Amino acid sequence: MPSVGSVRAVLDTNVLLSGLLWRGTPHRLIEAVRAGTITLITSPVLLAELGEVIRRPKFHAILARSRTDPEQMLGELRRLAEIIEPPSLPAQVSRDPDDDAVLALGVASRADLIISGDAGLLTLGAHAGIPIIDPAAAIARLSG
Repeated sequence: MPSVGSVRAVLDTNVLLSGLLWRGTPHRLIEAVRAGTITLITSPVLLAELGEVIRRPKFHAILARSRTDPEQMLGELRRLAEIIEPPSLPAQVSRDPDDDAVLALGVASRADLIISGDAGLLTLGAHAGIPIIDPAAAIARLSG
């Protein structure tokens, strides 16, 4: 469950996938979610996207080595996250409509941060006053 005073953050699908499957900076963000330092905000659309990606054959061996499967991973995220169904943005902001789903979620959830590795989102820098930063900048911000 999210803790009071934690940073409300939307983690883009690429960050969630990296954090769940490998060690490194995105994994540190997942650990911060588990510790309650970050309140993970997601949506049914982003969970579906993650589910589709994580079921790809190239991830089967990684999941088997970690003794988990897509359903277990998605179940954990559902337990850890605040799930919101955001309205669409009134007008397209980014080149990629999938990125607009991330932005819409950030606005609807009143997120403190949007954390992404996606260049299309990162080049925006911010949306509706919400900083869009990469995982390393997020860790630095949490540590500072």
